[in-house]
Amino acid sequence: MTPIPHYRTDGSAQAPVLVLGPSLGTSLAVWDAQVPALARRHQVLRWDLPGHGRSPASLVTEGATVADLAALVLALADHLGVERFAYAGISLGGAVGLHLAVHHPDRVTSLAVVCSSARFGDPAGWQERAALVRGKGTQAVAEATAGRWFTPAFAAHQAAVTMIADLRAADPAGYSACCDALAAYDLRGELTAITAPTLVLAGRQDPATPPAHSRQLADGIAESTLLELPGAAHLAPVEQPDAVLTALQGHFTPTAAAGTAVRRAVLGDAHVDRSVERTTAFTADFQDFITRYAWGEIWTRPGLDRRTRSCITLTALVAHGHQTELALHIEAALRNGLTPDEIKEVLLQSAVYCGVPAANSAFATAQRVLAG
Repeated sequence: MTPIPHYRTDGSAQAPVLVLGPSLGTSLAVWDAQVPALARRHQVLRWDLPGHGRSPASLVTEGATVADLAALVLALADHLGVERFAYAGISLGGAVGLHLAVHHPDRVTSLAVVCSSARFGDPAGWQERAALVRGKGTQAVAEATAGRWFTPAFAAHQAAVTMIADLRAADPAGYSACCDALAAYDLRGELTAITAPTLVLAGRQDPATPPAHSRQLADGIAESTLLELPGAAHLAPVEQPDAVLTALQGHFTPTAAAGTAVRRAVLGDAHVDRSVERTTAFTADFQDFITRYAWGEIWTRPGLDRRTRSCITLTALVAHGHQTELALHIEAALRNGLTPDEIKEVLLQSAVYCGVPAANSAFATAQRVLAG
């Protein structure tokens, strides 16, 4: 059985999963600035590279490959019961995402690669760095790394200092094995195999993976969008956190797509398919409105789980006597995990505050739906 790396989850377990991969030399903390907002719409799953953060270096050995790192991500997803996921990664973490999108396209729903590449330069440079760190530790590369990760104006910022501390704390064996993976990595001939919608983010001041690397990715991936971020070097999510967050939100959580996914999960494919089939030029704007607003903005909010939202919805429909919609949402409540007894309790509560006649009609509707 493949071991799993150290990980952390944020957000609702019912939300779509977004996996975030780190850069060489950093822990999962490299994504700290983006996680709170991303977790409003996703279950965010972050992981540590071998020998970084709280992942043991023993997860891989000398001569490791990006395929080995990708296998750790798949093992983690399997461990958590996650079949499909969106993925965003920085540098080496982005390379892992690209590998997954090429070799496991059934697992990756959408992809974002930040300051990454299809090939990270001459393998000899990575082999030399691996040998240096094996002999002298990560302290030997810390000072030079700061100049690659950040622009001069940002290098003294506390966030930059924290990231360099992460690098100094990395296990030399794990860091070096990741250097081996970068040395062996070359995906240039396989980019056309990527079918997942892909966002490519580049830091304009990135000396490690200059924008030309990102342009090569975008040119090779059919369903891709390229965005260059001014004022950012290699660790763009740290140096330009808001710009990176905005780009990721636009890519991973377009309101209509998120709304359609939740609408299908709550009301069922058959109902949504019928609604789509019946849509006309006259009703199209209304269908777009409810998909974006009701399902994309309200039902996707993290403040209440879907069971609670179903209870509230049933009560409102009872109060207004909307029996057709009530029948639909009784089925949705069952899909969201309510039992028939819990639905009965909601209707009894509604009888007190919405009136007995309204509850009487609601019980008749519910009994018909529950009887199948």
